[in-house]
Amino acid sequence: MGKTITISPLSRIEGHASIGIRLDANGRVDSARLHVREFRGFEAFCVGRPFWEMPAIVARICGICPASHALAAAQAGDMILGVNVPPTARLLRSLLSLSQLILSHSLSFFHLSAPDILLGLDSEPTERNIAGLARFSPEIIRKGIRLRQIGQEIVNRLGGGHLHPEYIVPGGMRQALSGEDRDAMALLMPEALELVRFALEVWHGHREGFSSEMGDCCSFPSLFLGLIGEDGCLDHAGGRLRFVDKSGATVRELAPEEYAEAIRESLPGDSYMKPTEYVSPGLTSPFAGNDVIEPGSTPIYRVGPLARINVAPFSRAPLANGERDLLLDGRATEDNSLNYHYARLVEMLYSVERMTELLGDPAVTDSNVLIQSRVLNLEGVGVTEAPRGTLIHHYRVDEHGLLTGVSLIVATGHNSRAMDRTITDIARHHINGDRLSEGLLNRIEHGIRLYDPCLSCATHAAGRLGMTVELQAADGALLDRATI
Repeated sequence: MGKTITISPLSRIEGHASIGIRLDANGRVDSARLHVREFRGFEAFCVGRPFWEMPAIVARICGICPASHALAAAQAGDMILGVNVPPTARLLRSLLSLSQLILSHSLSFFHLSAPDILLGLDSEPTERNIAGLARFSPEIIRKGIRLRQIGQEIVNRLGGGHLHPEYIVPGGMRQALSGEDRDAMALLMPEALELVRFALEVWHGHREGFSSEMGDCCSFPSLFLGLIGEDGCLDHAGGRLRFVDKSGATVRELAPEEYAEAIRESLPGDSYMKPTEYVSPGLTSPFAGNDVIEPGSTPIYRVGPLARINVAPFSRAPLANGERDLLLDGRATEDNSLNYHYARLVEMLYSVERMTELLGDPAVTDSNVLIQSRVLNLEGVGVTEAPRGTLIHHYRVDEHGLLTGVSLIVATGHNSRAMDRTITDIARHHINGDRLSEGLLNRIEHGIRLYDPCLSCATHAAGRLGMTVELQAADGALLDRATI
C-alpha cells in the first residue's frame, strides 16, 4: 500500500499551489506533482474584445512581467495588421524586454530564493524569509531592492505608466522615447552593472554550500527551448523558436506562427495549469477542440534562463558570455536545474550590457515608432522571451478585429513537466520513511522556486501564498501532513 504527501500551500512563489508526493508500497517515492489551485479566465473573457486592446488587458495578468505579456500581444497584433514595425519601435521593445528581465530576476534571486541560499535550507523557518535575511545582511536586501527599482524605472520610462505599460501597441509604440528619458536611463546602467556583479559575488560565495544542501539531484535529460535572432544568438524580444538537445544540437527550429507543430497543451484534470508537450509536426490548430496529448509520451523540455543559455550565446555581450562559459564549464549544455539561479544572474548581466549599447544608438529617440493599418489577417501569433521563459500569444479575429479565439501559453506551462521531474528527484533523494521534516519540505518547495513559476500567468483568482505537503500510502491513506 502506497502513501501520498501533500505540500499545500507553496510559499515564496507567485500564486497558490500544492505538491503531491506519491510513495509506493515500500515507502519509496514514486512520483511528485505540482497542482495549481487558482483559476483565471483571460482566454475566455477576452473573446469579443478588439485585438487592439489586448496589450493593455493582458498586462494585468501579472504585476511582475506585465511588459512581456503586452509585447507578445502587440506582436500578435502586428501579424493581424500585416505590418513590420519601424526599427526604432523594435529597439524600444527590445529595451523593454531586457529591463523586464532585470525587474523580475532581481525579485526572484534576492527576495524569493536568497533566504534559502544564504541562510541555509535547514535554517529556522521564522528567519528564512526576507525579514530574516535583512537582519542577517541588510546590504543584500538594500541592493536587491535597488536593482529591482532600476528595472521598474526603465520599464516605466519606456512603456509609460507606473506598473502596466501604456505605450506598447500593435503596429509599434504609441510614444517615442525622449532624449531626457534616454539620458536618465543611460545614467542608471553603471550602477545596475555593479549591482549585478554584487549578486554574482553572492551566488559564487554560497553556490557550493547551497548545492551541497540540495544534494545530487535536479539533473536530468531534456530538450531546451528559446528564441534566436538572425545572427543565431539569443533574442529575447522575438525571432525563431529553437529546440536543442543535451548535446547542444538543434532538434527543431520554427517560425513563431508554426509553434503548434511542436508545442501542444494537455488537460491534466487535477490542476488549472495546462502543461505543454513537445510533439511531432502536423497538429491541428489549438482552437480545434479538446483533444489532448498523453502525458509522458514525449520528451520533457525546459524554458527560461537556463534553457536560453543552453540554446545559444548572447549577442555583443562579452561579460555575460564569459559568465555563460563558466556556467557551462566546457559542456554543450547544463542540465542541472539548480543552475537556474546562476542563469538568471547571467541574463541580468547581459541585459545591462545590451541595454547600454541600445541606449547609445542615436536611432533610439527617432519619432517614427508606429505604423497604422487595418485588419489584413484573421490570425496572429506573438512570441517573446519573458523572464520565466518563452511566452506565446495566439489570437483569432473577425473582419472587424474582434477576438474569436485566444490562446496563451506561458513559461510555467512549458516547465510543468520539468518541475514535476525536479521535485520527484528531490523527494527521492531526501525522503526516507513516512515522516516529514521542515528542511525536507523546504528542499522540495525550493525545487519549484528554481523555475520561479508565476501561477497567475499559468492559469489565466488570486490565491493566498504558502505550501502544504501530504504523505499518502499506496491505498491513499494520509500518513502525514505539514503546512508551511
